Amino acid sequence: MKWKGKRIAVLLCLLSFLGVLVNEGWRIILLLPRNASPSKAGDHHTRGQTTQVTTTATAHEGSPIGHPWGTPTPGPLPNYIIREPNKCPEGKPPPFLVLLILSTAGEVEARNAIRHTWGDESLAPGLGIIRLFLMGVTEGKLGRLQQKTLESESLRHHDIIQQDFLDTYHNLTLKTLMGMNWVAMHCPRASYVMKTDSDILVNTVYLIYKLLRPELKPKTNYFTGSIHRDPLVIRDNTSKFYMPLEEYPSEMYPDYCSGSGYVFSGDLAKELYRASLSIRILRFEDVYVGVCLDSLGIKPTPQSDGLFNPFGLYYSSFNYNHMVTVHSFNPVELLEYWRKMRQYKMRKMSDAAFWMRAVNRVGQ
Repeated sequence: MKWKGKRIAVLLCLLSFLGVLVNEGWRIILLLPRNASPSKAGDHHTRGQTTQVTTTATAHEGSPIGHPWGTPTPGPLPNYIIREPNKCPEGKPPPFLVLLILSTAGEVEARNAIRHTWGDESLAPGLGIIRLFLMGVTEGKLGRLQQKTLESESLRHHDIIQQDFLDTYHNLTLKTLMGMNWVAMHCPRASYVMKTDSDILVNTVYLIYKLLRPELKPKTNYFTGSIHRDPLVIRDNTSKFYMPLEEYPSEMYPDYCSGSGYVFSGDLAKELYRASLSIRILRFEDVYVGVCLDSLGIKPTPQSDGLFNPFGLYYSSFNYNHMVTVHSFNPVELLEYWRKMRQYKMRKMSDAAFWMRAVNRVGQ
């Protein structure tokens, strides 16, 4: 009996060990963070009280450094609360463009404005656009109220993904990595991905048809935007862009693209996320993505000046219709300028048709 009991104990230990191997295996295959779980039947996961993620000794490790804009949350990335795993279904043609838009729970008007303007998923018929708003969570009573509203909004529009990290300025890096992780897991065959912010006007049509050009074979290892070249690290601790020496010891960053809007080929979502697993989190999302890109030996592709405009700009129908991004807009302005841009485009199309008819009449 004692021998039989020992055999049973050994068998149970082996089964437990195999269970750990299987569990870790699918996490590696899916590129999931160590403490994430794959979606079950629904998109929404129950969540307990929100707390800051504790530092681990492995990937995505950060340093808790005091700063008036908050500190980066140490990793690894926390669990998904809202995942939308069926947004890019298998068996259907992959989308040409995935829009990853950084947002917060309270920006309801901004999200609605984007849904009716440049984030409209029907703007490129036959190509496919996927729109996703990326969010963390807010603490306290306000956060709990916002969460209920957010989950109702998600059920209505199916364009929100969310993980359980605090939604702070310096956790924008985690938001962006969450988006890359989602693309790598759920939409790996997408041709292109754009990351941008909720106060940016994106000329989606110009981006697709003039820059990315769907008639051509999709690029690989491609990354572009408004490039910061040979950027110096700011050590002034009163600056919004202060970088502590202990967090980033070098005096210069690698070239990187402004976080207001950059575009990359779909294959890079997986590669950038994988690179991030061995690079400590930095407080500036665009800098951090540039560091990951540099670790892959890839340089951003330059574009003509002003195509990606990270600054505000007085409205001009011609200029706005020949740019990819312009910063920054509130929801009312976004709706107004988008309407003007569309009117300008339709008017130019009408003018072209008029002159074409005139030429044909002369030819006859």
